[in-house]
Amino acid sequence: MVNLHGSTAVRAGRYLLPLVFPACCALWVLLFFPSPPVEVAVFRQSFQPNIALTGQRAVDTTTPWPSERREMVDTSSPPPPLPTERHGVINAPPPPLAPARQARTEVSGQAGTETPSPPPPAVATDRNRCAGRYIYIHDLPSRFNSDLIRDCRSLSEWTDMCKHLVNAGMGPRLTRTGGVLPSTGWYDTNQFALEVIFHSRMRRYDCLTTDTSRAAAVYVPYYAGLDVGRHLWGFSNGVRDALAEELFEWLRSSPAWAAQGGRDHFFVGGRITWDFRREGGGEWGSRLLLLPEAKNMTMLAIESSPWHGNDVGVPYPTYFHPSHAGEVASWQRAVRRTRRPWLFAFAGGARAHDGSSKNVNAVVRDAIINQCARSRRCGLLVCGARGRRNDCYAPGNVMRLFKSAAFCLQPQGDSYTRRSAFDAVLAGCVPVFFHPGSAYVQYRWHLPADHRRYSVFVPEDGVRNGTVRVEDVLRRIGAREVAAMREQVVRMIPSIVYRDPRVKAGDSFRDAVDVAVDGVIERVRRIKRGLEDDVGHQWDAYFDK
Repeated sequence: MVNLHGSTAVRAGRYLLPLVFPACCALWVLLFFPSPPVEVAVFRQSFQPNIALTGQRAVDTTTPWPSERREMVDTSSPPPPLPTERHGVINAPPPPLAPARQARTEVSGQAGTETPSPPPPAVATDRNRCAGRYIYIHDLPSRFNSDLIRDCRSLSEWTDMCKHLVNAGMGPRLTRTGGVLPSTGWYDTNQFALEVIFHSRMRRYDCLTTDTSRAAAVYVPYYAGLDVGRHLWGFSNGVRDALAEELFEWLRSSPAWAAQGGRDHFFVGGRITWDFRREGGGEWGSRLLLLPEAKNMTMLAIESSPWHGNDVGVPYPTYFHPSHAGEVASWQRAVRRTRRPWLFAFAGGARAHDGSSKNVNAVVRDAIINQCARSRRCGLLVCGARGRRNDCYAPGNVMRLFKSAAFCLQPQGDSYTRRSAFDAVLAGCVPVFFHPGSAYVQYRWHLPADHRRYSVFVPEDGVRNGTVRVEDVLRRIGAREVAAMREQVVRMIPSIVYRDPRVKAGDSFRDAVDVAVDGVIERVRRIKRGLEDDVGHQWDAYFDK
């Protein structure tokens, strides 16, 4: 007899046994691997992508952001770190550089190297940024400045200064230069317009104060050059001196003057120093710099005196007035790439003389013109010659020539200096000087102390007596040395140009005004400490004392 119940149990066991083993495994996993705690799950969630953060922007940190700002202008010395706050507004980092631009970054002062700077402090207040840099500007009566511009037709017998004083002193914008110059940032600037340009820039200086006790220096916006320029011919000495004497009478009555007796005051002379140094019974210029009050002040002039300590040379204004650092960088790249078929070049006119050695400047200039004209390696632009392409007063002509030469000859002008020297630097052309008074004792705040880094010096005596050929001197300079000098010249461009004074500085490059103001502030500090200017005496033998 068959046991039906037993056989049924056996059959049921056969079906249930395969399910028992997976169930035991699942129980074993639950016992030994518990689920993660809640805080770990939340921590993992915080790393999920595409999370929007209000008020923030994504920044590629592979290249520190100050590098991108400082890449735009190549200079021989890196500019100071940029602040993160200006006038209460915190500047966000700029967008990252594209890979191609990163490879071109030059911020250390050495071509082809990149030295990222640490990021600026999180908070930089206006007070910290301007500490020791505040400037107080005298609010002079209009007869000392703006009235002169209003009466611009009286400023020169031969030049239309009304035309050249538009656009805050920069002159008419250049638009037709035959492709020689960019379409923006270039103006037909008169070499005697610096006072207006400088004053316009100082109105936008980023550390102005109305409290004279906080001022590191005091700016006097008197247009000394425009004043004396209108009276250089056909006027009495009393007329030439009148406005300057009125100025010092006004200054003596001001509280700002009383504090230091004018030792912390400075002003700008848009003409050479000799136009303000009429001595004895002379018939040229005014006595401005010989007046007792002026001897306490600092004068910034386009040419200073090698023997007097209270005037300092600053660059002549050029045709280039960039509004931002990008324009400077673009021009620097252009002059680096330009083809230079001429070994050397000269732009200028001859000077009348009787062949004697008394007028050394005229003799040397004639010799240079003759040497250039006879050489197949020299580009020559003779001022006064007929034809549009020979017009030295056309900025396109001058810059076209200088961009085409490796060296630009800079003999003395009617005085020691020439505006042409700064036009040459602007074109990336290495200047060749024949007298130290043309640059080396003049622009000590704006040019490197070692003149061999950016220029060639050929003593004028050898040129005058015919024993020296300039071409022979220049051909002996090796290609590597020429390239190094040209690179230094290109890096000097930002510090010798005057930025468009109508544009707020922002985080832009340091131009000639920034360098000059810092120099004045340091000079005032030294004066207050009883220290004299260290001008050096390396070139004393070249000057007839």
